[in-house]
Amino acid sequence: MKAHSPTRWRFKRPSVIPGFGMALGLTLTWLTLLILIPLSGLAVRSSALGWEKFWSIAFDQRVLNALRISFGSAFIAAIVNAVFGIILAWVLVRYRFPGKRVIDAMVDLPFALPTAVAGIALAALYAPNGWVGQLLTPLGIKVAFTPAGIVVALIFVGLPFVVRTVQPVMEEIDKEVEEAAATLGANRLQTIFRVLLPGLAPAVLTGFALAFARGVGEYGSVIFIAGNLPFKSEIAPLLIIIKLEEYNYAAATGIAAIMLVISFALLLVINLIQSWSRRRYGYGA
Repeated sequence: MKAHSPTRWRFKRPSVIPGFGMALGLTLTWLTLLILIPLSGLAVRSSALGWEKFWSIAFDQRVLNALRISFGSAFIAAIVNAVFGIILAWVLVRYRFPGKRVIDAMVDLPFALPTAVAGIALAALYAPNGWVGQLLTPLGIKVAFTPAGIVVALIFVGLPFVVRTVQPVMEEIDKEVEEAAATLGANRLQTIFRVLLPGLAPAVLTGFALAFARGVGEYGSVIFIAGNLPFKSEIAPLLIIIKLEEYNYAAATGIAAIMLVISFALLLVINLIQSWSRRRYGYGA
């Protein structure tokens, strides 16, 4: 008689997190309703303009200046936030001092504060007769109602994104790493740029991307301090509002579509750099 091999029963290994199918369905539904459908509507409305009218809107000098101010100011503010966000996160992680919890809570203040209130407060501070403005005016520096005021407002609203992104990663870096680098003969600058920053690079890029994205679409805190002068301090979101108030929906849709394409392209490049940094330095693997 032939020996029969025992039957092997194969059971599906249960997932660690139950309800994956339902959770995925709800996620895709929510994503479709809140993001994909509005963006699709914007794309459809823009395509109805026709290429000739779309390009005439895209290359209008006022639109080009507004886009340059919006994206340029957001980029400068994101760079400033990346530098000082790292410093602030380092202070909060590595040092103990009186009032640390207060400063840590103040970092999140731009999240809770209405943007219009932030814009009014910044305009009052940096106006020529404000607390800060009256100190800068004798030096020939004017911040309020200039493009510099836009950068200041975007720095204010974007700083928490960098700090809160870098801070958890920095907490995972042991002090022994710095001590080992010092033992091997590295000075402080070498320890920072060759030991600490490479591991923080993906988190810094993530914070930079979030701050940049917030700055590009920021409206409430900017209009009170920018001055809103065409060709000088007029941002693209404000120009969209102006076109809507003029019932020029075609121009407003065209400007919004241009901002969407540029923002998506820039964020895609940042994400590619971030992925390269993760593979290069092994972060998040």
